[in-house]
Amino acid sequence: MTVQKPFWETKSLERMSAREWESLCDGCGLCCLIRFEDEETGEIIPTRVACKLFDSSVCRCSDYAHRKDQVPDCIKLTPHNIEDLQWMPPSCAYRRLHEGKPLPAWHPLITGDPESVHRAGVSVRGQTLSEATLADPEDALDYVAEDLLRDKSDVWDF
Repeated sequence: MTVQKPFWETKSLERMSAREWESLCDGCGLCCLIRFEDEETGEIIPTRVACKLFDSSVCRCSDYAHRKDQVPDCIKLTPHNIEDLQWMPPSCAYRRLHEGKPLPAWHPLITGDPESVHRAGVSVRGQTLSEATLADPEDALDYVAEDLLRDKSDVWDF
């Protein structure tokens, strides 16, 4: 009997179906954080402030299907723009597969459990505040959280 490898090990990102592509998202919420770029160094500075559509309790966009209508600068991730999005967290499945790395052991496609990303401590569930609560968008700089984008993918193994 031949064991079939999972699609993410056999298909390029470009050849995945829409359903396969969407299933790569682990639900960590890191891509929904507000970031700033240091003009002198080019360094990306993450904050604990999330997009106004981010629901911190479930760690998902509250209106994913219509997010571009409400947040015009929301970036739609595609196989063709991953290279340009180096601010994506090192643990991101899209980034990892693009870089030729395997999915981390805690990824829901590996564990079969959507809660595994939260148990592994990789998500921002319950750790953010909405940009809608800020008086000025620049106030997000008061919530810098550089620890959030470290590559934690090889730390947890269960």
